Amino acid sequence: MMISPITKKRLDNFVKMKRAYYSFLVLSALFIISLFADFIANDRPLAVSYGGRLFFPVFRFYSGDNFGLNATDVPDYKVINSSGAFRQDKRNFMVFPPIPYGFNESLLTLPGNPPTPPTWQNLLGTDDRGRDILTRLLYGFRISFSFALLITFSSMALGTFIGSIQGFYGGIFDLVMQRFIEILSALPFLYVVIILGSSLGQSFVILLIVFTIFEWIDISYYLRSEFFKLREMPFVEASKALGAGNIYIMFRHILPNAMTPIVTFFPFTLIGAIFSLSALDFLGFGLPAPTPSIGELLHQGLGNIFSYWLSLFPAAFLFLILLLAAFVGEGIRDAFDPREYFKIE
Repeated sequence: MMISPITKKRLDNFVKMKRAYYSFLVLSALFIISLFADFIANDRPLAVSYGGRLFFPVFRFYSGDNFGLNATDVPDYKVINSSGAFRQDKRNFMVFPPIPYGFNESLLTLPGNPPTPPTWQNLLGTDDRGRDILTRLLYGFRISFSFALLITFSSMALGTFIGSIQGFYGGIFDLVMQRFIEILSALPFLYVVIILGSSLGQSFVILLIVFTIFEWIDISYYLRSEFFKLREMPFVEASKALGAGNIYIMFRHILPNAMTPIVTFFPFTLIGAIFSLSALDFLGFGLPAPTPSIGELLHQGLGNIFSYWLSLFPAAFLFLILLLAAFVGEGIRDAFDPREYFKIE
């Protein structure tokens, strides 16, 4: 794929901004690691050898009759691994992930009552139900970041589409949409989430729809103004003279020249989505239990103020993620600044 000289210059400028570039690498590495959370932290083994057969529970579910249980039993691999019948056969073995805990597994054998402080066995301690905090942070980050990416892509796509039509056609459609946006902006986001959550239930899809409905407005303003400006440019008039249709002109000629607001606002929209989801989980209106969440851990810390690890580690992790994303956003904003392209080095 060919890259224009301006785009290449912008990418080079971003790479030269070490703070933004390294933040992008760290954030990307954390997200990639979280995508493989099932192989890093899980109460299901990666591989099981039993009765001369190999099983891979991390990939699929096996019924209890494969391990000498009833067919309707759900295998508890840790109990099976510690049983005498399993250890009698030298061919039998289990390979657990580096962190052998599930995100919803209560560790009832730990000394004391949960939440328990950090130990070498649980590096960040456990929550009020005895679940490993490091495991829940790992899964919670995967869910939060994936959710934020979905919100950002969907809202920016909707805002780009509506803002483009407003800016290109103007007239009655633009006037009606502006009044609709004013009405939508006046609605209290939290109240809408509470009402829909109470009537339709808390779910990933409901939150995604509500966030998308409210998040597209800002980017539509910028695309609208960009299209207002660019539709009068000579290259648009030339395309019309050659017989190009409006849709082709909008998305083939004008939109590529109006991408700067989309690219520069992407990281900041991502930050807002992560923070908003964490805030909703903290208030109890986010994803349903027992979904792992950074905000839910912070809420537990509020109810257990003497268990410092419940507040300290999730808050520090959330701060780190938002800080890295902010550095990336600043770097992209500066790299796409037109003054950077003409800077004399």
